[in-house]
Amino acid sequence: MSNLLNQRLALLDSNEHRPLLGQGLRGIERETLRVDPQGHLSQHGHPKALGSTLTHPQITTDYAEALLEFITPAENDIAQALDKLDKVHRFAYTKLGDEMLWSQSMPCPLPEEDKIAIAWYGHSHIGMIKHVYRRGLALRYGKSMQCIAGVHYNYSLSENLWKVLQKAENTPGDSMYVQSENYIAMIRNFKRCSWLLMYLFGASPALTTSFLRGRPHQLETLSADTLYLPYATSLRMSDLGYQNNAQDGLVPPYNNLMEYMRSLSIAVRKPYPAYEKIGTKINGEWVQINTNVLQIENEFYATIRPKRVIRTGERPIEALCARGVQYVEVRCMDVNPFDPLGINLETSRFLDAFLLFCALDESPLTNEAEGQENSENFALAVKEGRRPGLMLKRGGKTVSLQTWGLELLEKITPVAALLDKQHGAAAHAESMQVQKEKLLNSDLTPSAQVLRAIQTENGSFTQFALKQSTALAEQFRACPPSPEEIAYFEDLANVSIAEQEAMEASQSGTFEEFITDYRSRTSSQICCEN
Repeated sequence: MSNLLNQRLALLDSNEHRPLLGQGLRGIERETLRVDPQGHLSQHGHPKALGSTLTHPQITTDYAEALLEFITPAENDIAQALDKLDKVHRFAYTKLGDEMLWSQSMPCPLPEEDKIAIAWYGHSHIGMIKHVYRRGLALRYGKSMQCIAGVHYNYSLSENLWKVLQKAENTPGDSMYVQSENYIAMIRNFKRCSWLLMYLFGASPALTTSFLRGRPHQLETLSADTLYLPYATSLRMSDLGYQNNAQDGLVPPYNNLMEYMRSLSIAVRKPYPAYEKIGTKINGEWVQINTNVLQIENEFYATIRPKRVIRTGERPIEALCARGVQYVEVRCMDVNPFDPLGINLETSRFLDAFLLFCALDESPLTNEAEGQENSENFALAVKEGRRPGLMLKRGGKTVSLQTWGLELLEKITPVAALLDKQHGAAAHAESMQVQKEKLLNSDLTPSAQVLRAIQTENGSFTQFALKQSTALAEQFRACPPSPEEIAYFEDLANVSIAEQEAMEASQSGTFEEFITDYRSRTSSQICCEN
């Protein structure tokens, strides 16, 4: 362990400061496709009984109209967030009719692209700009890629904890500035170690052949309808998934928040020739917000993002400029098809220990060479993570994935112990042991389990996924929510619909004026260039 990590753990391991560990917030965003009983993508609109996708706080859509996104409130204990995620799932099943939720990150066999409906958010200006943004994604990357599902893990530490560290370490600067830079340091460490999450939790080693739509690839054939890589952990996070050449080199090494914000600010204003050829309108209809590298900041694909809750009408970069980093969003987690919610408590306890380790450990500034090394390690882990003897790079030298992984677990162990001490249980240590066993035996990883399950279903990804999705649907339907829970969610749905209707009725001006104003706003530019 580094001296800094030792010092910080000792500081927090006191009756005065340990309670601060329980005051951070956790939240989950789970994406999942709606499919019919045969495993085909739903061709029906978002069920009105679930509420408005524009204004509902817990149930919305991501890219496709059929790609549901369930969002938990932020909770001090991830167990509470998972309980609320379970309630959302069980309520949704009371409104889905004969449809069900696809249990995989990689999508079901998809129809032709013109049959994949883009998410609709109504006729308000805000709703329309969300829809136009997704039209742009369709043109830039294709609709198939936008049907991939994941689990996002939102994580924050108490602001008072950061203040305690600042005082103890005599760090100069405004408390919000120091907090923001500590989160950026945390992200640097995450980038160095995130390959480990792919090995431990990646769950997408195969996909349906039709997903690639004839594109060239280097996958192997498992069956007539299934492609895979024998040692892959997460094809979702490989170059077959969320990749974009236009974004190459977009964000420099995460050495401070200002560099990150300036890079995004430039990208949302920098024209990109391929997108300029498309234009912003086709036959008089808006098809993308602009023709720049990014339409908006959220188009930047990243395994982790610094975040701040935004206010109505505020852009993400403006929120960061004005009020600093509030939490991080981990975006690389696959949906685990064996977990009804796509993620379980054991995984979440490890994530908490892993992220706290990243936050408290020494985090030297990085450079382009290390950034390239981090990217290559991540790419190897997602495509070949279970290959026996796989070697990664660390500081220019080779080290086996297993050796490095076990070293990391040893460093994280005292962090997990401190969390257990605060929590009054042994859940974090128990999860650490499970992860150690995975490093010692790759057959225990989710990706290996998924591959074995596919092989027992005639080597068919679709056959396995349909069987698993059906089984999970039966579990949820067998345990419906209570009448009180149903009433709660129905009230949320009705309120959200009323809010959308009020927005549409009260807005002024035209959409042309609205989107022109949106594109011309320069507050983030001013903030990030001063």
